[in-house]
Amino acid sequence: MAAAESKMTMIKAVIKGERLHPVQEALEKIGTVGMTVWEVKGHGRQKGHIEHYRGLKVKVNLLPKVMLEIVVPDEDVERIVSVLAEAARTGDIGDGKIFLLPVADAMRIRTGDRGVDAI
Repeated sequence: MAAAESKMTMIKAVIKGERLHPVQEALEKIGTVGMTVWEVKGHGRQKGHIEHYRGLKVKVNLLPKVMLEIVVPDEDVERIVSVLAEAARTGDIGDGKIFLLPVADAMRIRTGDRGVDAI
């Protein structure tokens, strides 16, 4: 497939760190193996919490999270997003977000493969 014909999407998901292993297992079961994982900090509606440190109240407004990046062919996006959301969901505030971004092209450095063949 030529690069110009490629139809790919990057799935970016910010989830709770303790949900990473269940998410990885669920994605592996459906054949999704390639992903990048980052430890990140942030907040949304959760807006952090108050901790006590040496007798002082400290507002912690950047909470630890994990960000996944997965580039997939467009035809697999809905299935992968559904599985990812189900595995990451606890039902509590702070479960995270999933973002979908179009990917114009990709290249596997080792072989020079382009487009969907590179992922």
